[in-house]
Amino acid sequence: MQVSHARLAARFGAAALALLLASGAQAHGRGRHLPQLSPATPATLVGTCESLVDRLGGLGNTTITAATTIAAGTLMVAGAPVPEHCRISGYMFQRTSPVDGKTYSIQFEMRLPVAWNGRFFHQGNGGIDGSVVTANTGFGGGPLTTPLLQGFAVLSSDAGHSNALGGPAFGLDPQARLDYGYQAVGKLTPMAKQAIGLAYGKGPDRSYFGGCSNGGRHTLVAAARYTQDYDGYLAGAPGYNLPLAALANIFGAQRYATVATADPVTPPGLETAFTAAERRVLADAVLARCDRLDGASDGLVQDTRTCQRVFDLDRDVPTCPGARDGSCLSTAQKEAIAPIFSGATLSNGRPFYAPFPYDSGIAGGGISFWEFTAPLFLDSGAVGVIFKVPPSIDALSNGPAFSLGLDIDTALAQLFATDATYTESAMSFMTPPNARNMNAARERGAKIIAYHGVSDPIFSVADTERWYRGIDRSSGGRADDFARLYRVPGMGHCSGGPTVDQFDALTPLVKWVERGIEPGALTAQARGTGNPGGANAELPAGWSPTRTRPLCPYPQVARYKGRGDVESATNWACNGRQGLGHDRNHGQGHDHDD
Repeated sequence: MQVSHARLAARFGAAALALLLASGAQAHGRGRHLPQLSPATPATLVGTCESLVDRLGGLGNTTITAATTIAAGTLMVAGAPVPEHCRISGYMFQRTSPVDGKTYSIQFEMRLPVAWNGRFFHQGNGGIDGSVVTANTGFGGGPLTTPLLQGFAVLSSDAGHSNALGGPAFGLDPQARLDYGYQAVGKLTPMAKQAIGLAYGKGPDRSYFGGCSNGGRHTLVAAARYTQDYDGYLAGAPGYNLPLAALANIFGAQRYATVATADPVTPPGLETAFTAAERRVLADAVLARCDRLDGASDGLVQDTRTCQRVFDLDRDVPTCPGARDGSCLSTAQKEAIAPIFSGATLSNGRPFYAPFPYDSGIAGGGISFWEFTAPLFLDSGAVGVIFKVPPSIDALSNGPAFSLGLDIDTALAQLFATDATYTESAMSFMTPPNARNMNAARERGAKIIAYHGVSDPIFSVADTERWYRGIDRSSGGRADDFARLYRVPGMGHCSGGPTVDQFDALTPLVKWVERGIEPGALTAQARGTGNPGGANAELPAGWSPTRTRPLCPYPQVARYKGRGDVESATNWACNGRQGLGHDRNHGQGHDHDD
């Protein structure tokens, strides 16, 4: 029913009407007020660490196996001693699988500082999980800080399976699949918060989730599935479409195999398709075409979007007139490699994963592992046994043959398939239910910071850009109210490469969540000899060992101001709008799945 403004004014008064209409506009438009979450308050561990074995004994479906005091300085982060804390070990939901007969449980550790900052951090781990990584992981290359160093209570787990049971073989058990995808987080979270409450006499005031690679996937899945449990999310290289990325990597291996000059079933043989010298030729060609787009010739491509428009593989990379000699690419190589960069496709040409940008980091040292080893020995097991329905047992015994002989079209359909045993598909249990709508997190005042290396060879930065543009559209052009994406030029997977990869994204996230201080550019540093977090062996010789650059909020681009030391971030500025509004044209490549 329509009610005129005049009739409303007569009933409520002009001032009340104005307030009513304004609040309605805010509720549906750009001016809506978002909650500001309160800061965490510190507390001290109650009683002794060792007494926690008994004090935590009543946790449901949980067995605490040990509580051990860890002295200050036992763990170090960039030369700084981690303060004294209590390490709790245990497991949850132990069971015997009716499918493979193996014993499963969710193994975990919690590290509880004696002097606690009032915050909980759930550490998402990488790969296929399967081991309890020390709950002291940082972010970026050679991290200078970690949540534990800052006084968080930190949880780490194996996500419900042990690699000792056969690595990806856990995918034969349907419940282990679900725990790996998301359910272990749902079981661990309330247990961890209850344990913290018993240890300190109060629960955490603020809770955070973070990780890189699969840990970044865990982070975005938690933001979508467990919105009420966490206040801040730090997602590095978030492979939220991990099953598709793994299949795309197998697609790439099949392309490389067509031009390999040695047996492609071995990583060295597959690498003969695109050698280190040839990758250097491509990187140099990218720099020649794109380096100065940001105003300085410094070995980094800041303007990634423009670079993808102006760089042409056929034109800009020399074509071998005869035999390959490491200084050129053959016509056959270009025809094999170009589809990997433009994005993996089905046999009918329909793309199913994002493109990979041309960037200087293609010559980085970590590229060969992800391009030539992972598809034969990691992605084979993941796609074949963890993700496909039905699983392919042969992927466990002969991964290279499985990957190189895989029918991509059939496998893609099997990533979305279910049956009577596997009732949830990989693209359901591994991904956020609606990755491009994070409004539930936004509405409760939670914040998300994501970062991604532009030269990441396994999870495409273009896919993460699509995620950000998606949450921008679903929030009415207000993604910058609650989320930031930082691209790191030259950086490979999570860290490394010819890049500036040392930065602190955790402290800005906490300030944003708890004090409302919006993060702008993050300052990133190169890691030369003597860096306290560890030197980067791939740092180009001509760079300052302490080079700094601003990491700009997407879609802004760092540009040299035209004067001053090119090695210093103070002489660079982030240009362009911070928010995207409703612009769908940022990024590179096709947006087939936008």
